[in-house]
Amino acid sequence: MFGWEFPPYASGGLGTACQGLVKGLANHDQQIIFVAPRTPGSSDPKIKLLSAKDVEKKISLRNIPGIMAPYMTYEEYTQIKQSVEFKEGANPANLYGKNLFHEVYLFSERARYIAESEDFDVIHCHDWLTFQAGIKAKEISKKPLVIHVHATEFDRTGGNAINEHVYKLEKEGMEKADRIITVSNYTKKMVVEKYGISPSKIDVVHNAVEFNESRFNSKISGNDKIVLFLGRLTLQKGPDYFLYAAKRVIDIYPDVKFIVAGSGDMEPFMIEKAAELGIADRMLFAGFLKGADVDKAYQMADLYVMPSVSEPFGITPLEALRNNVPVIISRQSGVSEILENALKVDFWDIDDIANKIINVLHYSELKDELSLNGSREVRRFNWNTPAEKCIGVYNKLA
Repeated sequence: MFGWEFPPYASGGLGTACQGLVKGLANHDQQIIFVAPRTPGSSDPKIKLLSAKDVEKKISLRNIPGIMAPYMTYEEYTQIKQSVEFKEGANPANLYGKNLFHEVYLFSERARYIAESEDFDVIHCHDWLTFQAGIKAKEISKKPLVIHVHATEFDRTGGNAINEHVYKLEKEGMEKADRIITVSNYTKKMVVEKYGISPSKIDVVHNAVEFNESRFNSKISGNDKIVLFLGRLTLQKGPDYFLYAAKRVIDIYPDVKFIVAGSGDMEPFMIEKAAELGIADRMLFAGFLKGADVDKAYQMADLYVMPSVSEPFGITPLEALRNNVPVIISRQSGVSEILENALKVDFWDIDDIANKIINVLHYSELKDELSLNGSREVRRFNWNTPAEKCIGVYNKLA
């Protein structure tokens, strides 16, 4: 299995999904070799976490520490690469790929060696960053290739100014794969319509969520109502619609605080727009959160809002419900296909979003019902079920 991140080295939902799926597969007595640029150790004998850097001494490639993340754009990669402080005397050309796509290529070259040296039955790749690696592993091993589509270039860009090179890599992976897994019917439709793939080649496997019982006493103030946005601050996630809806709510209920947890290219815009709208004192920008801080953020909140413009799935509402927090979710999301105890909105309808926020905060009975029934419902979404469905996909290729 090839991925680009694995917790604690994770920057978003892809790493969380990979970790949950791998654990679910292990629970079904599958042996997994998970390959990523950087991996933690594993104490589970069924799970071998293999860092692509570890093969450096065995192949003729330079040691290239990865600086990219699964959701990074070409422009963001270039900017970060230029801002890195290199050690005295170091040559940047020897440390990093020439650009984002070169680094993806280098990862695929490591995959070629790994395919020659490891024993496995099926290749499973997560999102476009690993598709080249999967294709090369298939060419070397002659084993079947499954690609797992968590998001497409059309989701990441909202369909505006897509990167043609990324699109071509995605399409090549889909065409050369033996089976395709999508995280929702929403994404399956996208793959069929935008990439010309036969629906008969695609299996839908919805994501899930891991559970923990940690509780925190994290309220900002007993008098404040807290509404949370948690996700990347990018066009795809619709943080601007959250901001505009917040303005509508604050005009009516000024004792509501809005927390924006996450980072991304829209962060400067969000901060400036909050000041322009006159609500900066009611908006708290928490930055990127990880680990226990994620659950702390949910448990601070009275309500979680996910106004995504194009969301292939969306694990965060499940995480919120795991923490007994009611949710409002975009209809333009895969999770809306399976989650019943949630209020659903169109991402662009800021009046509807604002009205629903006000109703949940004002009517305690509504909030309690959504929280209670949602937390019960989310217990059904554990990673053993998606893992079992993935095994069914593998068995089709046996």
